[in-house]
Amino acid sequence: MSKRTPQDRGNLITEQRLQASADLDSLETSQVLELINAQDATVPAAVKRAIPAITKLVEAAAASLSTSGGGGGRLIYAGAGTSGRLGVLDASECPPTFYCDPRDVVGIIAGGDSALRRSVEHAEDDPAGIEPEFERLKVNERDTFVAIAAGGTTPYCWGAIERAKKRGCVTGLICCVKVADLSDELPKHALDHAVELIVGPEVVTGSTRMKAGTATKLALNMLTTATMVRLGKVWGNLMIDLRVSNDKLIDRALRIITKQTNLDRFAAAALLHQAEGSVKRALVMARLHCDCAEADEKLRQSDGKLRPLLGPPR
Repeated sequence: MSKRTPQDRGNLITEQRLQASADLDSLETSQVLELINAQDATVPAAVKRAIPAITKLVEAAAASLSTSGGGGGRLIYAGAGTSGRLGVLDASECPPTFYCDPRDVVGIIAGGDSALRRSVEHAEDDPAGIEPEFERLKVNERDTFVAIAAGGTTPYCWGAIERAKKRGCVTGLICCVKVADLSDELPKHALDHAVELIVGPEVVTGSTRMKAGTATKLALNMLTTATMVRLGKVWGNLMIDLRVSNDKLIDRALRIITKQTNLDRFAAAALLHQAEGSVKRALVMARLHCDCAEADEKLRQSDGKLRPLLGPPR
């Protein structure tokens, strides 16, 4: 335990006590669960209120990732503890879901990857802690950087925001407090977009892995999914840029191709092989009767989007 006395964070809504759970330890198990569930049910409304702010982050991230728009940058997350784990999780799910390069969406956690499983003491207290990662990644003005901090005060995150802004990034913060309520000593001048997910006090006081964590997961899902939709990695509601890396995803790819081309499953498998595992390329080849190279050129001309080439999916 450090000998220094940290700042009192009791004013933060994420640290306050929830009256509805004041007698939590005296409840029956089913009552505890019902109370948690009732509180969880309030989370989507809090996320809905943040949609205008999430929209701005999506637009920034899509601009960074769009090579056709001169971007060619990345979406980079960073956080400590639960917040960092959620960012790493969301980043790791993008390549298999959207067939993007693993370098396009990057998750960083204070204390390094070992902190995904075990807490690294005081890593979140170092405002310069992210600098080695920024150096390794060569973070620059083409990137969008998003810090994740439920309580909004994590020095690691604010130091990262300030350093990202100095490198020319668009910067964002996903938190569960009002940024205006935070100390003016924080480098708020470096923050472009604040996503405030105000879910209120937790059932267990201060346990932001609960409602705050759920809200953060929902917001991250929305951020990357909407960004990838903007980049043409979804056609209608079909996952047409998935990476066929296991039997489940191969099956999904074959079902999409058979439905959209009227090929049988064996012919669809042959086409997918010919298209080097790319569902999007296979669909263009089948529907527009062209080879791989021609399909790639047509997709380049349509910014990677299928609707301009094939219309809506069946």
